[in-house]
Amino acid sequence: MTPEGVQLRHPGKLYIGGAWVEPSSAEPIEIVSPNSEEVVARVAQAMAADMDVAVAAAREAFDHGPWPRLSPAERGRFVLRWAQELEKREPELCRAWTAQVGGLASFAPIMHGGATATVKFIASLGESFEFVARRPSSQVDTALVAHEPVGVTVAIAPWNAPYGILSSKVAYALVAGCTVIMKPSPETPLEAYIMAEAAEAAGIPAGVVNLVCGDREASDHLVSNPGVDKVSFTGSTVAGRRIGEVCAGRVARCTLELGGKSAAIVHDDFPIEAAAAILGNTITIMSGQVCAMLSRAIVPRHRHDELAGAIARVMQGVKIGHSDAPDTQLGPLAMKRQLERVESYVELGRQDADLVTGGQRPSALNKGYFFEPTLFANVDNASRIAQEEIFGPVLCLIPADDEDHAVHLANQSSFGLNGAVLTHDVDAAYRIGRRVRAGGFGQNGMRLEFGLPFGGFKQSGIGREGGVEGLHSFLETKTMLLDGMPSQL
Repeated sequence: MTPEGVQLRHPGKLYIGGAWVEPSSAEPIEIVSPNSEEVVARVAQAMAADMDVAVAAAREAFDHGPWPRLSPAERGRFVLRWAQELEKREPELCRAWTAQVGGLASFAPIMHGGATATVKFIASLGESFEFVARRPSSQVDTALVAHEPVGVTVAIAPWNAPYGILSSKVAYALVAGCTVIMKPSPETPLEAYIMAEAAEAAGIPAGVVNLVCGDREASDHLVSNPGVDKVSFTGSTVAGRRIGEVCAGRVARCTLELGGKSAAIVHDDFPIEAAAAILGNTITIMSGQVCAMLSRAIVPRHRHDELAGAIARVMQGVKIGHSDAPDTQLGPLAMKRQLERVESYVELGRQDADLVTGGQRPSALNKGYFFEPTLFANVDNASRIAQEEIFGPVLCLIPADDEDHAVHLANQSSFGLNGAVLTHDVDAAYRIGRRVRAGGFGQNGMRLEFGLPFGGFKQSGIGREGGVEGLHSFLETKTMLLDGMPSQL
């Protein structure tokens, strides 16, 4: 069973070792539409035994198969063919995203087309990245620094942007020479199925790309398998902490792109209405379910009330509706537990901040996981709604005394993924951006560029994805000291 417009050849099977195989469990994973609350898809559920079979297949392909021994350029050409197969299926990828998490159909082509373009860029690194470089040496005639694949990699993607995040991880791993086990979120497995089918169509050798989808217990078993050399995880800080502990226990490599509670500092020179338009419309992107979301707005105290009123007007004009409707600006939250999470935080906010607008389900929509865009004002930066990731369309407005105080408030967080300043003064933007402890920073909006490094400080993660730097985390560095230059280099 798959949603309308999504055609999978083997939804009831797992892709392991170049073949579609039966899972060890007859119990499927069910996917529920956040628009209708009805089951729209069923796929195979992998258990611990299936995870072990997938690791064994990836291990065999890495240790004895041709993939790591191909030239990087050859691997890049395979990845480019994979991207071309994915490009043919972008309408299905878009439909899958909308059906599973309620992503806006109007935004899906931009999002998924951009992700496929990123895969093509990563494929080009097979030609342009310097996998072996000569370095100066005082000890030998020839010193070489070689970058070699880290090995068997588990790629774990979250439910909010499953295609872009998972395809990027897989592409980097493949160009590096790793073999991969894709482990999508059980809420959004459909894109991974399309990726596996595309890998098969592109002729990627058996065992190089594998697909298993399971619950938390089976996933924990997967990352604990000693045959796994590297885990690349994007998701919550709670889950990332567990994965980091497991990997540290056996000194396995891991990259963790985790949560955020990013702050946008409103500078004194920036017009109130322009600031309100940016902040009020940004928090509705993907229903606020973005790790880099600007969910805290820090404003000069004397401008606080005026900005609160302006943001409220913007939010009250947002069109809430079903994901397929072309005029919808805010679709549903992805699942029932996410709706309940947002509602619980709103109740907390009512106790110690001013609820300016929103804070409830829309009265006109009695089915689906819809929630109004919500603004809290006069928020204490130490409160839970300001410190914990809500992952919904909830914005906290926090007053600051001056620029130093605003930067202090922005940094007063256990997270450090993203940040922004709203100002027309480029010098001020650079000055403030260098002081904010975050892995990304933008002027005048939530600026994200996935062709450049992406990741966080503090509990927002370890390592970087994106850009040339994204390749490094799938490589080991080897220093070679030789008496002469090898002829095959």
